[in-house]
Amino acid sequence: MGRRAAAVLSVVALLALAGCTDDGDAVGPTPTTSSPTPSATPTPTPVSAQVGAPADATTVLPAATAPDAAIEASRAVFVRAPVVVVAPVDDVAAQLTAASAGVALGAPVLLTGPGIDPAPLVAELERLDADAVLAVGPVTFEPPSGVTVVPVAAGAGPDALRSATGARFGAPAEVPAGGEPGAVRALTGPRPAVLVVPGALPSPTASAGPTASPTRSATARPPSTPSPSPGAVLPRTRPAAAVAGTVALTGVGVDPLAALATLRAAGVPVLDTPGGDPRATTPGVQAIAAAAPDHTIALGAAFGPPDRLARRMAAASTGVLLGGGGQLVFPQVPGVPGKKYVALYGTPGSRALGVLGEQDVPATLARADATAAPYRTLTADVVVPAVEIIATIASAGPGDDGNYSQERPVEELRPLVEAAGAAGFAVVLDLQPGRTDFLTQAQRYADLLALPYVGLALDPEWRLAPDQVHLRQIGSVGIDEVNGVSAWLADFTAQRALPQKMFVLHQFAGRMIQDRARLDTSHDELAVVIHVDGQGSQPAKAGTWNALRTDAPPVHWGWKNFYDEDVPMLEPAQTYQVQPVPDLVTYQ
Repeated sequence: MGRRAAAVLSVVALLALAGCTDDGDAVGPTPTTSSPTPSATPTPTPVSAQVGAPADATTVLPAATAPDAAIEASRAVFVRAPVVVVAPVDDVAAQLTAASAGVALGAPVLLTGPGIDPAPLVAELERLDADAVLAVGPVTFEPPSGVTVVPVAAGAGPDALRSATGARFGAPAEVPAGGEPGAVRALTGPRPAVLVVPGALPSPTASAGPTASPTRSATARPPSTPSPSPGAVLPRTRPAAAVAGTVALTGVGVDPLAALATLRAAGVPVLDTPGGDPRATTPGVQAIAAAAPDHTIALGAAFGPPDRLARRMAAASTGVLLGGGGQLVFPQVPGVPGKKYVALYGTPGSRALGVLGEQDVPATLARADATAAPYRTLTADVVVPAVEIIATIASAGPGDDGNYSQERPVEELRPLVEAAGAAGFAVVLDLQPGRTDFLTQAQRYADLLALPYVGLALDPEWRLAPDQVHLRQIGSVGIDEVNGVSAWLADFTAQRALPQKMFVLHQFAGRMIQDRARLDTSHDELAVVIHVDGQGSQPAKAGTWNALRTDAPPVHWGWKNFYDEDVPMLEPAQTYQVQPVPDLVTYQ
């Protein structure tokens, strides 16, 4: 078969084979000779695949079908493969056998079957410059001219696989139905386990030999199955060194066994990321941080655009965790607990502006935790204590800068902010900007917003027009200003590879946020909350809650309990009877 120049991938890890005489790790049948003289027949030099990371830092494989996923995975990490394993697409037992063989040989695993166009498979064999195919079970395709075909039965045991491949294997391992992806992800060389379906292991009294697949005959071959070459053996093979600095991700319901086996054959660890967001869980974040990958391969289009996944991976790679675990403010992943927050509101040192300022820092944290505690018995979600700190305070006079807002210095707020973060609390900085704009004030607190657990709240009640003063009218903000702040905060978060941030918009009247329907909730770095902070009688508060939720954009919702102004203030159990249950509850 003609040789072609292999497609070059970046960071290619090549194994130097020329003149190699050490065959301790090589696999493949070794020819014997009738002469007792050891030098009569030289030991052939083992061959090896050439593997490497993809050119891009983040690659999302569509994986629309299992055969497509197998080829996509092969193209992602294999430059050349002298040996390729092929199995039927509709035979799980054969694919498990193929996975074990692929990892032992360091060979990609591809699929074929009735009704599947063989052209992509043949094209991939040609791209890989394959010399031989290990055909597991009754495969159906016509290999390129000159490619040796070596058959092995689906469900073959260690002895049969060693006879066919020359590789060494571990003990057989039965894989329960549904556990196949996990078993393949766990395969590792140099002696991988031989994966078999339940009931495939021979009884102690059974004769040795290949074990047939329980779903297909291991010997029956359709007319289009390639015939094995007479006396065919695989070339002596040494697996290539593992692809460095690369991980693969699953977790969106796409777990094609052949693709997983191909990635493991190239030494790429495969991490489970529930819901497709590597930031979602503490174990996921910790695994990614430990791997510190330079390249990521994700299986399934549901992982989303590669640039978004790259930003998520950058954050996860830091290993930083938010209160309640993971790096998402409100994780929404099946099987992963959600989060809710209970916060004290106010500013340090001021009893007049809320309960947060009624005590010193240690007592504030103790009070916040005690306030959150009753809610933990009311939900299966993780309840995280929080503090919402008024960073800029609406003032009666214009002040030196004329903006009717008193900006508290960063260093005055830092003790409470850092103590809350150390305790695993969430922190939100609240802005009451007066006659200046929200973005100008937000940027003053960049040093605090650079902390992973600090979010931002905008309070439009205190956003004044140039001719307005506080308490003579309810302030308001245009949606373009709000979206400008969210865009800046999202970019700020991404540039620093920070966990997701809470972005809170206070509102108790529709006119407070003008043209709210255009609120941009698309920033992956932010979790947007509309916080309904009206006060008064409970019927009035319920009416405000329902009115503001009408025609609302897709956001999370917050509720405020006022100790003095609510008539009466709701108890925790009553607060969680509000529908939908608030994600953020604050106390003032």
